[in-house]
Amino acid sequence: MMGMTILALLDVFKRPNERQNVFLKGLLLLLLMHLAGELFIYSGAYVYAPALAGAQLPFRVLLGPALYFYAHATMSPDHAVDKKVWALALSGPIIVVLAMLPFIFMITPAEKLALANPTTRDPELWKIAVFTCLFTTFVFILFTALFLVMALKLHNTHRQQLMERFSEIEQRSLGWFSTVLIFWGVAWLMYAIEFSLGALGWFWFGSGAVLPVFEAIVLAVFIQRALGQKVLNESEKGLPQTSQKRVALLSTEKMQLIASKLERAMVDDKLYLQDNLSLNKLSESISETENHISETLSQFLHTKFFQFVNSFRVEEAKKALQESDKLVTNIAFDVGFNSKSTFNTAFKKMVGHSPSAYRNLSLENKD
Repeated sequence: MMGMTILALLDVFKRPNERQNVFLKGLLLLLLMHLAGELFIYSGAYVYAPALAGAQLPFRVLLGPALYFYAHATMSPDHAVDKKVWALALSGPIIVVLAMLPFIFMITPAEKLALANPTTRDPELWKIAVFTCLFTTFVFILFTALFLVMALKLHNTHRQQLMERFSEIEQRSLGWFSTVLIFWGVAWLMYAIEFSLGALGWFWFGSGAVLPVFEAIVLAVFIQRALGQKVLNESEKGLPQTSQKRVALLSTEKMQLIASKLERAMVDDKLYLQDNLSLNKLSESISETENHISETLSQFLHTKFFQFVNSFRVEEAKKALQESDKLVTNIAFDVGFNSKSTFNTAFKKMVGHSPSAYRNLSLENKD
């Protein structure tokens, strides 16, 4: 895992100094410190410098915040992270350091070395060591869970904003992020549990074997996806967040007029057949502002741009599935989708069946 992390770091250091890459460097550096600290303990190298035992713990609690900051830099249109979030993130290491003070100053390096052996450890000092391990692990779990939830909410907001501006969001939405995030959460929870049990002297049959393999797989997937993730431009990140609720500015008559224009653009001009149709392109086509179209879609038609455009594409696909024997993939591209997976997902969500199942049902009904 250290090898993967080092190679990924070398790759990122060669890239432009953009916010996304800066925070990815920070995350990978923290991962490297965490892995080096674990290797220091489990390899037995601590016998040469027992005073350094546990030095990685304050950095470990920053892993969750670092992943959130990477997500923020990658997906959020806001150029800076809120100061309160920074303060919350930095409070984790401070809490851990305060909890570690007795372990740092009340136990000498020689006594720390003696704690590794049940026959030589001092019972009172052992209690301090166990408390330090358990408390810092609890803080790690708490902060990791909190920032993973924040990252998931950020990703969901990003997807929702993309759906208001684009008919194709697959390349921009970081669809892989939520899944990898959940697996990271599971891996770190497993690590925290195994670390805590080890501090208490309890072990299970998979200790030291299952978790490293699982962590290595999750790390490999994350690194591969993160290094392959393109830097999104400002329009692909949506609009900066505001605490104010959206207020309707258009009259019902105006929204009805825009809705009619949208209908004509789709039915008569068949704009939905354009792959990568965006709100900006539609705005230019019907000579209405993007904000007015967005408001009409949300307040009058009660939908998003993504669903609005793809509903016409799905209807066109339904006709093609009934009336032709074209391959499903060809039909997907013909009606404006630029990937089969996006087409299948949208079709099943709107129709209730996959395209192939819908075609089979249509043939059965004809018979």
